[in-house]
Amino acid sequence: MASTSNFKNGLIIEHKKNLWKIIEFLHVKPGKGSAFVRSKLKNIRTQQVVDETFRAGEKIIIVRVEARNYTYLYNDDNNYVFMDQETFDQINLSKVQVQDVLEFLVENVNATIAFHDTDPIEIRIPQHINIKVSETDPGEKGNTAQGGTKQAVLETGVSIQVPLFVQIGDTIRVDTKEKRYIERVKY
Repeated sequence: MASTSNFKNGLIIEHKKNLWKIIEFLHVKPGKGSAFVRSKLKNIRTQQVVDETFRAGEKIIIVRVEARNYTYLYNDDNNYVFMDQETFDQINLSKVQVQDVLEFLVENVNATIAFHDTDPIEIRIPQHINIKVSETDPGEKGNTAQGGTKQAVLETGVSIQVPLFVQIGDTIRVDTKEKRYIERVKY
């Protein structure tokens, strides 16, 4: 049994008979009264985000999760198929289960899936991935990285800002957390 002093972002706890992921928290010590922890929790099953307040030192149940490495293979309508990198077993996840990473989910990307018992509860992809540009305005000769930016649509359908020299078909490195361009990849 743990307490609120063990809170950290990303921790999964059991609260009100559900599994919740701590998105952010703040220990508050007012001048008058007892200390408390103000937190923002995300329901693992429904993706609902709620604000919750705990008394300082209140007992909580930390959920033990097991993470395994998978490779994303393909999707057929609403099922997204991943293959375990050790056992080569395949697992189907629904669109709701992958919605946090869906914008950057391309074939053969490595993913880490966290399980509670046998239920997949969270999927993570690398923070930096290489992805192809499928649509953008044509660049002109002489445009540099210090120049302006333009809108580009990636192969997954997400739009980001890229430098003017990026062309259709280029492979670029993207930060998946901040949804921003990092560099053009040369092979």
